[in-house]
Amino acid sequence: MLETLTYIDKTIFLFLNSLHNAWLDPVMFWGTKTLIWLPLFLLLLYFIIRTYKWQTIWILLFATLMITFSDQISGLFKEWLARPRPTHEPGLSGVHTVCGYSGGLYGFYSGHASTTMAIAIFFILLMKERYGFMTLLLLLWPLFMSYTRIYLGVHYPGDVLFGMMMGGMIGYLTARLCQVFLRKITGNRIPHAQ
Repeated sequence: MLETLTYIDKTIFLFLNSLHNAWLDPVMFWGTKTLIWLPLFLLLLYFIIRTYKWQTIWILLFATLMITFSDQISGLFKEWLARPRPTHEPGLSGVHTVCGYSGGLYGFYSGHASTTMAIAIFFILLMKERYGFMTLLLLLWPLFMSYTRIYLGVHYPGDVLFGMMMGGMIGYLTARLCQVFLRKITGNRIPHAQ
């Protein structure tokens, strides 16, 4: 069963990774960088401050802890399972890379997919009452980010799918904990609950 799943994962990866061209290479390479998404982060910060006022401090603290946890747990899985990235897989040929980027040695599961999905779900749940229009954008972001990881040759589809599931769970649980905390410190008067 595991061998069959691995074979399917590699086959889908090789197909998706082969769908590349020269003009998309820089888009995917830079699209995977955190700094390029600074306008999105600033927009989220604006909406959070506008909605939660001084409580934004607590939300940013929860978000920071969530991002750190998501990143660290991904790193632990990589070391524990030691599944080579496609770029480091012995015998796997035809992997398209961009600018010589090959990532670390191990790839299961994708920290980019996990962390971006955690951030997306966290902020969707905190903003959906007032800024529901952001939901689609926030869901498209981790999907795009996850695809860049396959395009760049550093993750299998299974790496990013599992990463998105882990990130979704981490984001959901962190948002719920944050909401419970905010209710306690404000006497059940958090803005989105009104």
